[in-house]
This record gives sequence, C-alpha cells and structure tokens, in this order.
Amino acid sequence: MGGPFAVAFEDDPARFLERAGAHLATDPVTSTVVATSAERLVRAGTATTPYSWFAVVTDDAGAVAGVAMRTAPFPPYPLYVLGMPEGAAVALADALVDRGEEVGGANGALPAARMVADRVAERTGAAVEVSMHMRLFELGTLVPARPVPGRLRPAYDVEADLVLDWFRRFHVDADEQAGHTGHGHRDEGISIEDIRLRIDGGTVWMWADDADRPVHLTAANPPAFGVARVGPVYTPKEHRGRGYASAAVAEVSRLFRDSGSRVILFTDQANPTSNRIYLALGFEPVVDMADHTIG
Repeated sequence: MGGPFAVAFEDDPARFLERAGAHLATDPVTSTVVATSAERLVRAGTATTPYSWFAVVTDDAGAVAGVAMRTAPFPPYPLYVLGMPEGAAVALADALVDRGEEVGGANGALPAARMVADRVAERTGAAVEVSMHMRLFELGTLVPARPVPGRLRPAYDVEADLVLDWFRRFHVDADEQAGHTGHGHRDEGISIEDIRLRIDGGTVWMWADDADRPVHLTAANPPAFGVARVGPVYTPKEHRGRGYASAAVAEVSRLFRDSGSRVILFTDQANPTSNRIYLALGFEPVVDMADHTIG
C-alpha cells in the first residue's frame, strides 16, 4: 500500500543515528526533537517508555525519505513525525497498522504528521482531531532583555525536587495560559533521576533573586547537529510579570550562541505570552507543527 517506499523500525537509537544521522543533519532545526531524543537514549542506555523505536522510510533508490519515532512517555504515546513526501507518510502509517500497533496520536511537522494521522484513521475507522498547534522558532539577532533583579545560575543538585515539580507544573500552567486542556500529564514520565542527569549535564538554569532564591527555571537540550533547543521555560505564578523569563531565555540563548550553537524553541500558538516574549527577543518562526489525536 505504500508504493515505492519501505519502512524499517529500529529499536537501537545508536543504529538509528548511524543510518539516519546524515538525513537529520540536512535540516538540524526541524529534526531537533528526533535527534535529541535519540542521543538522549544513547546516553541513557535503556528506555523507560512503553514504546521506544525509530522509523526510517526509504524510497525505491534506498535514500532516506523521512523519519519518525515513538518514544513519548505519556498517553496515548503519540508518534513524532518529521517532514516527508505523502507516499512515505502513507507507507509509515500502513506499516504501523499492518504490524498491529495501536496509534492514538501523531505529532510533528505539517503536513506529514497530519497525513500519517489521516491514513491511520482511514485504515482503522477512527477520527483525527488537532489537540494543539505548535510553532518552531529559531533565534535570529538576539535582542537583549530589559534588566531585572537577580541573576542566571545553574540549578543546584539540592534543587532537584523543585526542578522536577516545576517541570511537571509547566505543562499544566501552559495549558491554562493557552486556554485549553489535556497536556498537563506530559512530564509525568520524567523521574528525579532524569532531573539529576539534566542538572549534572548543565542544562537546567535558575533565575535567582538577590537572596539566591529561585524564581524562574529555563532548561534546554544539549546541542544536536549544532542546534540547541531551549525548554521548558517556567515561572511560578507568584513571580510572573517581572521579566524573569525574558532575561533567562536571553542569557541561556547567548550562552549557546557563544559556544557556536544555533538556538531554537517551540511555542504553543495559542499561548500569547510565550509567543510575545520570544518574538521580542529575536526568535523567528520556522515551521508550524501540530499534535493530533486519533480515536
């Protein structure tokens, strides 16, 4: 049913990167989630999610036409799909249905993610709904944020429990800001061990007040193919409206830029606060993405 396209599933993230790394590197900005997820699993050595695979779709000449993955730790464990031709998207969806895998969601680049979702729904008699519209931004010319009290510093080891709490609260509060629901569970699968690894890796920062008390968190993923992805960015409600997020994201972005990395981040298109902040800092839209539920 997939025409000239073939689909191969790979459980080993290192082997996946060997096979698809060159393809990911041709567009490291839009491939950021897949690249960083694969590299994180390589470092971790084991997966703790119900599904942990990567897919490579090749054309009739054997060239990589598209990639996808299923590593999400939250129900319905959606696919994450990068851009690919329609025939490749159809082949991927057919391969999943044919191997009996229940697919409850497909996120990622448009229109490929929607084509996969529609084909799965067509084959299984389900319906597709968009649960969130996302936008990927890349930093252009960094615009300095206005000065605010305090400073950016790495998160301390003793703050691991607080960092975990703020990671989990991020999606709940982001849903509230955007006026929708259903995404607050996304970091339920993250553990205190995951947080400690992130802190040890130097990818979690706090904006601390003059008494060194944390009032804001900005985290990031280590650079993959020269691209660093910022997020989550979280300010507790009692500290909002004071410029901490703008100051922290600007400083973290500067650190990555100074080390030679491009800087990107995602926003929920329905969240006016985050979109306004990042545009003001010099982030420019790259591509629209969407989360789809299938059921």
